[in-house]
Amino acid sequence: MGAQKVLYIGGTGEISYGCIEAGLELGQQIAVYNRGTSGVRLPEGVRRIKGDVNDAAAYAALARERWDAVCQFRCFDTDQARCDIEVFSGKTGQFVFISSATVYQRPPRDYAYRVTEDAPLGNPHSDYATKKLACERLYFEAHAAGKLPVTVVRPSHTNRVRFPGTFIGGDHIAWRLVQRKPIISHGDGTSLWAVTRCEDFGRAFARLLGNPKALGEAFHITSDESNPWDAIFRAMADELGVEANLVHVPSDTLVRYEPKWAGALHGDKTWSFVFDNSKVKAAVGGWSCRHNMRDAIAMAAPHVRRTLERFTPDAQADALMDRIVRDQQALGAASRQ
Repeated sequence: MGAQKVLYIGGTGEISYGCIEAGLELGQQIAVYNRGTSGVRLPEGVRRIKGDVNDAAAYAALARERWDAVCQFRCFDTDQARCDIEVFSGKTGQFVFISSATVYQRPPRDYAYRVTEDAPLGNPHSDYATKKLACERLYFEAHAAGKLPVTVVRPSHTNRVRFPGTFIGGDHIAWRLVQRKPIISHGDGTSLWAVTRCEDFGRAFARLLGNPKALGEAFHITSDESNPWDAIFRAMADELGVEANLVHVPSDTLVRYEPKWAGALHGDKTWSFVFDNSKVKAAVGGWSCRHNMRDAIAMAAPHVRRTLERFTPDAQADALMDRIVRDQQALGAASRQ
């Protein structure tokens, strides 16, 4: 029997919103704990509990109720993980930690196969991934000790109202497209990437809740389809009614210009990643993505166009990208339409 009473920590983000919608379709009674400052309207029937994860008393009060499942979308360090273990041990039938597919080893050890959950872990290029993996290990230790029945979920690139980003955000990429500015495509633009719609992710995620096959296990949930980054950029441009002027720059070169881009590039998007979703499909039964990459871009496009009406780019980052484009073109890098 699936979970009936579910608590989301977070609940209004790119990933979690689709999970809530899918859970409601399954008849789950859903409560959301967050600050209520995002401006996102929750679906009808969802109970909002207003509070901050940093408010120790308010957070601990959540455990006064018994939950079939608690879904933690807002844990990014081990301090929060320890707090969760203390608060929810013995208070829930399942604790689901939203980790990240960035915890898989970068670069991948073996390109011959799709990535499974058994792939080597550890990504020293990304501080975000390192912290997520440390949290995973704490939660699994609590599971092994019989304190907290844990499931770990590792999303990759999941979208709802945004375009995919690279070393800059998707909104900035969209802004440069409509301004007819060149788009920097890392490497030669052919590394493969999966873009997953939140509704597809949510349909699998909701069926992991209250699912005994999920306890003590880690799952990634992604599209089976992977596309070159150049194709993703062109899909964005098509939805905005412009052409993509792509300039290819090696990731190593980009990181020399701006070292803080190393996490997003060397720790993630430089490498081709094609996922094997057999494990989650076996656990939930009958699931596959209904939307491809172009669908995902098209469904986000109306929201992106509205965002661009009030979007102001980071002037320093934008100027740096203009400089990189000029430097690369001076070296003979060709733009591609």
